[in-house]
Amino acid sequence: MAGPTVSVIIVNWKTPELLARCLDSMAKDAAFSSFEVIVVDNASQDGSVEMLRQSYPHVAVHENSDNVGFSRACNQVIPQAQGEYILLLNPDTVLVDNAISSLAGFMAAHPDCGAAGPKVLNPDGTLQHACRRSFPTLAAAFYRVTYLSRLFPNNATLSKYNLSSADPDKELEVDALSGSCMMVRKRVVDEIGLLDEDIFMFGEDIDWCWRIKQAKWKVLYTPESVVYHVHGASSRLIPMKTTIYLHNGMAVFYRKHLAQKYWAPFNALVYAAIGTRAAVFILINVVRAAVTRQECAAVANSQRRQ
Repeated sequence: MAGPTVSVIIVNWKTPELLARCLDSMAKDAAFSSFEVIVVDNASQDGSVEMLRQSYPHVAVHENSDNVGFSRACNQVIPQAQGEYILLLNPDTVLVDNAISSLAGFMAAHPDCGAAGPKVLNPDGTLQHACRRSFPTLAAAFYRVTYLSRLFPNNATLSKYNLSSADPDKELEVDALSGSCMMVRKRVVDEIGLLDEDIFMFGEDIDWCWRIKQAKWKVLYTPESVVYHVHGASSRLIPMKTTIYLHNGMAVFYRKHLAQKYWAPFNALVYAAIGTRAAVFILINVVRAAVTRQECAAVANSQRRQ
């Protein structure tokens, strides 16, 4: 008996309703019966595991006692996955029609493709730029941080990181895809290794794509497969930690793949810039939280006076 074509790996943390919606949308795929579906729950303790075992018996559940992060959670199950293709899929996604089987068919038709990603849309239907990106080189990062990429979205040089000048309805070879929905050949994973566990979350997808391309495989974007993604459904629950994880991912990627090209003093400036950016975003989160508390207190006082 043939094994599964695709092993779908979902890491869940406190998003049971979105997870159920994702699984329901997946079941509409014409090739669903050939999928192996694995959910790793990172100690949600919110009924997610119970829901899976009761309502989705076809799903293999790996339950962690702690939140071990995205990379480590995926690595716990990837080695045992039986599919020809590994699909990393976020629980806050909704798959359109045959999105997964379309990706698998695309990879089968492109034997030099190590990883493929779909057109990922925001809930309002706009393109989520992270689904097809360039690597965050210093030039690309500079254009993005200075907002030049937003001021000139149709300029191929200035908008290089998000590739906003490229037609979203055309197939494209890219540097990196979004880990929210990213399909990789199992043989490629066996060749380049698992996700980098130094990255708790955010950036592990770019690092994987870098290693895939270093191994001479192509990374391709195909608009024939479409997925909706509620960006940050879990991370919004922990905004401070999310900021730290995001910037740690930046630092790890730079250290692994770019730092060796520059002198140590310049690298120190880059790390300082990453740390400063993180501090600014943490401060913004603190101010927002304080404003929200004040607004809530004002509403409560107003209701008591009525």
